Amino acid sequence: MDGVALVVGEALVDVVESPDGSVVERPGGSAVNAAVALSRLQRPVLLATSFGPDERGRALSEHLGASEVQLATNPNLVQHTSLARARIGADGAASYDFDVVWRLGPVSVTDVQVLHVCSLAPLLEPGATVVAELVERLASTTTVTYDLNVRPVITGTGPDIVRRVEELVARADLVKASDEDLAALWPDRDGVAHLLGLGAKHVVLTRGAAGAEWVSADGERVAVVAPAAEVVDTIGAGDTFGAAVLDAVWDDLGAGRLGALTDQQRTAALHHAARCAAITVSRAGADPPWRAELDRNGEIRR
Repeated sequence: MDGVALVVGEALVDVVESPDGSVVERPGGSAVNAAVALSRLQRPVLLATSFGPDERGRALSEHLGASEVQLATNPNLVQHTSLARARIGADGAASYDFDVVWRLGPVSVTDVQVLHVCSLAPLLEPGATVVAELVERLASTTTVTYDLNVRPVITGTGPDIVRRVEELVARADLVKASDEDLAALWPDRDGVAHLLGLGAKHVVLTRGAAGAEWVSADGERVAVVAPAAEVVDTIGAGDTFGAAVLDAVWDDLGAGRLGALTDQQRTAALHHAARCAAITVSRAGADPPWRAELDRNGEIRR
């Protein structure tokens, strides 16, 4: 694969309150976490996002630079950087409150082999319209992947939000969703079957400690169990998982190519993604693994 991964979505600062009451701020956001994870796995990445020209925005910029993530747009289209206030429970799970604004400037990128759309990007205006136009422009020549990662506390789960999700699912080659995402959006449906029925060609479903599965439109299904992990917190785990799936199938990205994946390749991708996510949950904040860490542990097939 000669092109880049174009990751699109929100950037924010996580204000993390630990069970002992201590508070720390860390750069984050679904798209930032995914882009950082891909870049640390030594994949070429461009990030289309927005954050403010303030101290927190500068922290985000430094964080991205440290992981060699390049920006595809001018990010300073908002007056202040968005915040996620995360409270970490005794089990390491995070609950959130948000102060988020989402805008996106024009994106002019060539040689995009995978367009990875994250979380709030297709749901919050005014950025959502730009994202929809970008997907429409690139869908015929790229692999389009969509990580639902819904945040009902910000967007709700009303008909307009469900419609926007479904419209992007219909254009996506691969959709990643958690069991919590599906329960929030379609509590009375078989969520995976619904995603496939909308037109998604592949669905990767995560169930936290219960593992993950990959279901294709042709009915093929593979599953893996989650590796054992000592959980510090779960921030960024799902974003890391989605990025690591792309890393594992990197040579098969590009328009129309995912359909050639074998069951063995899909299973290997899930194992790799689960391993990467397990490392992320084992340390504080959204801190995905670097390629060298995985190489030392013999986890990479390359």
